[in-house]
Amino acid sequence: MTDLLYSEEEEALRAAVRDLLADHCDAPGVIARTESDAPHDLAAWKALADGMGLAGLLVPEAQGGQGATHREVAVVLEELGRSVAPVPYLSSAVVATEALLECGDEELLGQLASGRAIGVLAVGLHRAPGTAFPAVRLENGTLHGELTGIADAVAADVLLVPAEDGGLYAVDASDAALTPQVSLDATRPLATVTLNGARARRLGDAEPAVRRALRSGAGLLASEQFGLAEWALTETVRYLKERKQFNRPVGGFQALKHRLAQLWLETVNLRAAARNAADALATGEDVDVAVAVAQSYAAPVALHAAEEALQLHAGIGMTWEHPIHLYLKRAKADSIAYGTAGAHRCAVAELVGLQAP
Repeated sequence: MTDLLYSEEEEALRAAVRDLLADHCDAPGVIARTESDAPHDLAAWKALADGMGLAGLLVPEAQGGQGATHREVAVVLEELGRSVAPVPYLSSAVVATEALLECGDEELLGQLASGRAIGVLAVGLHRAPGTAFPAVRLENGTLHGELTGIADAVAADVLLVPAEDGGLYAVDASDAALTPQVSLDATRPLATVTLNGARARRLGDAEPAVRRALRSGAGLLASEQFGLAEWALTETVRYLKERKQFNRPVGGFQALKHRLAQLWLETVNLRAAARNAADALATGEDVDVAVAVAQSYAAPVALHAAEEALQLHAGIGMTWEHPIHLYLKRAKADSIAYGTAGAHRCAVAELVGLQAP
């Protein structure tokens, strides 16, 4: 059995990413960015992608990447989840990259791996792996149509667009009309992509590329959700140790101890599920089951952790200045990203032959 514990290299990677995010994605800065017209922190993205080379972790060295595995990517996403970093890492370095790896397009892979370009797969964030997805029309070599709910599209340099002929096409983002949508999670904004005669280059077949991309996105999203839940638990414990009522720490009250203990159990179980999904993606063993199990569990736990953090911080948790609302919104938005927990439970049942009568 594969060892799911973190290696020394993974812990060193975690420390480096955490230090970088502490400099670039402090809570006041992230809150201020969500109120601006530029929600993405491109300086933080440049430091991650160019400075540390993290955008190319999944790309083989021969194609300009780092030749790492999904386990290392999972560690990065845990830290991004801890800081709700407004960077397009999951969209570009995971989902778009996996689609390009399936298509074998080395030119775009090199650009994404180096951080010179941000790629976004033009499939709605809510689409689960293996489900149908909308496609646009191909007419005389150009694309026409509208796609909604595309995460991080406003930051993209290139869009990977599925067409009705079954192909996946690369479109320069400047050739598309991008209309921001109202997003609950302002740190991962959504947009509508409208194509009206956009020039396109065929990359390969859309169906296997999208399926692979969404499966990896769902599996590694669990690591982001774990990072979010762990932050919520850690910060809540810290606050309850400091906050006093009746001249004693609030965290000493038995009822709150029980709630924190339950949340701790859920969080460590989520870590196991997320690590297993990342390892399965890295080894290629039982991938579909591992991803579906992780996402069946991840969304409810991350949301519960954020809700408990909000409630147990009491009045201060309801203020805009405290970052808890960022985590609650991210947890809620993540709960429908790449398929709901219910959809993944149905997938688990089908995969193991336990369909409902």
